[in-house]
Amino acid sequence: MKILIIHQYYLTPGQPGGSRFNEMAKFWVEQGHQVTVIAGTVDYSSGKAPAQYLGRWLFKEQDGSVTVWRCHVPESYGRSYKGRMWAFFVFVLSAATAVIRTERPDIILATSPPLVVALPGLIASRLGGAKKKPWIFEVRDLWPETAITTKVLSRGSPLTFVLYALERWAYRLADRINVLTPAFQEDILKRGLAPADKIAFIPNGADLDHFQPGPLNNEVRCQLGWGERFVVLYAGAHSRANAVMQLITAAEYLRDRPDILIVCVGDGTERESLVVLARDRRLANITFLGPQPKDRMPLFVNGANVGAAVLQNNPTFRTVYPNKVFDYMACGRPTLLAIDGVARRMVCDEARAGVFAEPENGPAIASAIRYLADNPVLCAEMGARGYHWVTANASRRALAIRYLELMTELVPPSFHAKTEESFRGKRQSHQTRPADSSISEETLHT
Repeated sequence: MKILIIHQYYLTPGQPGGSRFNEMAKFWVEQGHQVTVIAGTVDYSSGKAPAQYLGRWLFKEQDGSVTVWRCHVPESYGRSYKGRMWAFFVFVLSAATAVIRTERPDIILATSPPLVVALPGLIASRLGGAKKKPWIFEVRDLWPETAITTKVLSRGSPLTFVLYALERWAYRLADRINVLTPAFQEDILKRGLAPADKIAFIPNGADLDHFQPGPLNNEVRCQLGWGERFVVLYAGAHSRANAVMQLITAAEYLRDRPDILIVCVGDGTERESLVVLARDRRLANITFLGPQPKDRMPLFVNGANVGAAVLQNNPTFRTVYPNKVFDYMACGRPTLLAIDGVARRMVCDEARAGVFAEPENGPAIASAIRYLADNPVLCAEMGARGYHWVTANASRRALAIRYLELMTELVPPSFHAKTEESFRGKRQSHQTRPADSSISEETLHT
């Protein structure tokens, strides 16, 4: 098959962030398919474009065997709300230009946010030929609802009205809708936006080839001088939705525990102000390291005792699975989870791989950190359970196969035999690796 992915935030090599489609695209190429990606030029976290893209409307490059069209996004993206809306509009135009330039695909996959990726997705589906090509609309976040609950948009504004209309239109015209959490499916069904048989559930997962259990006392821990301190790692965006401020508040309540260190890795619109605030409050137990190369992130996770996942105390975020949780579990590290809803059910109830603290409740988060620091045996047990759960349920390779099967259902029948032949003999080797009962808590935390 010729697969076209429209994903504004598809990562450049080594760039930190969500690499779900980088990994899936590589796997699909390995299975003999041709993959083209239409992506933006601006980094999601920093709001800046790498030098090689500046002044270019389109920039064609290769990510291994995957062809990537980088489409112009103004750097106004990271400056203000209006700047971001303008950037989304320009991306629609530049992405539509790339769609016209690419070879006609057999299937299109447009992944949101931003919601506007639905527009070039539809153009790619209808462009050229008498018969439209099938397309899948993926929902990684409930827009525009998330923008409203985080107070980026007001519920009654004209723009909000337009975005809700675009959401309804995308769900109606797409051949399939893929959701990353069951709560997204429940929301879509509750609002009557699509029938149940149109919705697929292929969640996020862990890259088990990249994130694996490793020694605690590794090169990152030694280079950064963490010593014997109990390290809580937050790896992710530093934006309004993440509310990283709650970790600064927790650090204030942990002043009496010099043995505990909170480490924040990542970038975003609020990082600089957070750094200043922690310095002004003279907090020596929280540090901000900025973005780190993707290939070094397993060293950071393994060098920490616990991984933290935090978001605003926002009802919309009860519907999400944070990507970072899968990485923590893949490295055998327990999770401190300040996110309620489906993430809490997955991490704390199903996997029994972490502890929950109320979001944006600094004292509660500090209390949970104390509890983990004072119970190393429990931490080891939770880390081992998380590792076994993620290998059994959330391997990116297994999920990539499920996605390929979904796409195969939508393409003309002539592709079915070829794709099934490709799967035969490979399906067993690429199924999720079974939990290895020989992996012990001691192995995961030494």
